[in-house]
Amino acid sequence: MTDTTPTRRQSRFWLYGPVTLLAIMAAAWSGFWFYAHGRVVAELDKAVAREAERGRTWTCNNRSVGGYPFRIELRCDSLTLTSTRWGEAVRVETGPAVAVGQIYSPGLVIVEATSPASVTLPEGRSLALTWKQLDASLAWRDPQRFALVAAEPNATLTTPGQAAETWRAATLEAHLRRNPDRPATDQAADIALSATGTVLPAIDALLGTTDVGTIDLQATLTQSEAFRKGFNPDALETWRNGNGVLDLTRLIATKGAARIEGSGQLLLDPTHRVGGDLQIAAAGIEQIGGIRIGNLLGGLGGLLGGRSNASVTPGLTPLPPVSLREGRVFLGPIRLPVKPLLPLY
Repeated sequence: MTDTTPTRRQSRFWLYGPVTLLAIMAAAWSGFWFYAHGRVVAELDKAVAREAERGRTWTCNNRSVGGYPFRIELRCDSLTLTSTRWGEAVRVETGPAVAVGQIYSPGLVIVEATSPASVTLPEGRSLALTWKQLDASLAWRDPQRFALVAAEPNATLTTPGQAAETWRAATLEAHLRRNPDRPATDQAADIALSATGTVLPAIDALLGTTDVGTIDLQATLTQSEAFRKGFNPDALETWRNGNGVLDLTRLIATKGAARIEGSGQLLLDPTHRVGGDLQIAAAGIEQIGGIRIGNLLGGLGGLLGGRSNASVTPGLTPLPPVSLREGRVFLGPIRLPVKPLLPLY
């Protein structure tokens, strides 16, 4: 006998439901991405307009904004900045550049730039920059910070009537963050800079050696809000008038057998030159500014005012204070035979 009982039809919700839900989520995410895309483009245009009002013109050649579905990418075939804030125009041109922000981390931007770059400076000077790789990151939410890492950076400064001067390093790292511990009125920002394999002609001439070196620097910059205007004469003068100081808390430099450690403060004097005082300890230095010191290093500090203290690294000898006054460099009372420092503006 045949069973004629009707078969209960099974629900297909679990077959189509997840697919439908996924489609809804994808559509919602796409809508959110295109909304974020529109906001980014609008904010970029506003930022470029604000910069133009401040005397800085940014040009992103063949600009494109993409990165769907999880990123916002701004790409430029080349990037140009022209500033009129130094009297004569300063022009910076780079190769291809890309800035990337993750949708889920909107307060952080990663930047990559392709070598080379060129800088046209006042008085007919020019700066040619190259690197193997350059990456930077910027976080504008608390804690505010900036970082830059470059492999094999190279800079050549050309000045009319003078021989070109080249600085280079194997690696370079720079970090900047708002100091969370100092009073808000200090407007303090912490700076950390490190480099390996450095070649710096001015240091070569000062120490009389062409050995490559290393640099490790930590400092705190007060009244840093002045530089929201950029790095230009107006910002520098605002910083100087606000009694801004670069407080060097740690400076370690090596060059061949020579090693220098120091600390101190730098500022801008009324002649718009870098001024200040540094306390330095050293070892392995044969000459300073053409003055042969050799085995006299140990007695030089005591003779000219070097002060020993418990914080000096064993094996290093405290030197007389290094003072910068109206562009001249003094070791204790002795003026070093180096080129006078030029006004910054």
